[in-house]
Amino acid sequence: VTMESMAALAETRHPETGAHIKRTQHYVKAIAEQLQSQGLFSEVLDDTYIAQLYASAPLHDIGKIGMPDHILLKPGRLAPEELAIMTTHTSRGHEAIVRAEKLLGLQSPVLTFAKELTLCHHEKWNGKGYPKALSETQIPLSARLVALADVYDALISNKIYRQGMSHDAAVGIIFGERGQHFDPDVVDAFMELTVEFEAVAGRFADSESDMQN
Repeated sequence: VTMESMAALAETRHPETGAHIKRTQHYVKAIAEQLQSQGLFSEVLDDTYIAQLYASAPLHDIGKIGMPDHILLKPGRLAPEELAIMTTHTSRGHEAIVRAEKLLGLQSPVLTFAKELTLCHHEKWNGKGYPKALSETQIPLSARLVALADVYDALISNKIYRQGMSHDAAVGIIFGERGQHFDPDVVDAFMELTVEFEAVAGRFADSESDMQN
């Protein structure tokens, strides 16, 4: 309940829709299960890992709650100085969860995932992401999965300042970033799941009222 409440709170401030959160959850679960079926990352990727990852994935953008309205809600592309502020949503979200853990004196596997996702989902395999410029397996596996799912959904989704691209075009971009933005193993798993991704996008498509809001 707490996880869902936190994600819903982020949604009230963020111009994405609740459907984005649901789509991202299902994309991440599908990639994790595909990797598991191939025997990859078997030292960590079991059913419990996948369930906890699925539960925590909606929190990846929780730090956007702390972004100023004139940046978060800007109806257009961000200027460089605005983008620099926006990138701090990763560390803000991570710090909020760390503070909550300390205050309550508890640690939870799900919150461990949440900390990884909030901090690292904009890191890139080639080390050119943020906030820490981590590379390759320095980036937690959970964040590597969410990174691909989040970018795919951003590419196909309509924004105030642009139309979403086609599924096939998004797949082409994701594949082109294999070994650059994304973990090659994660991209390979995604390429086996393109039909499923398209089906998830259709099943949880934004409604007309979502887009008007």
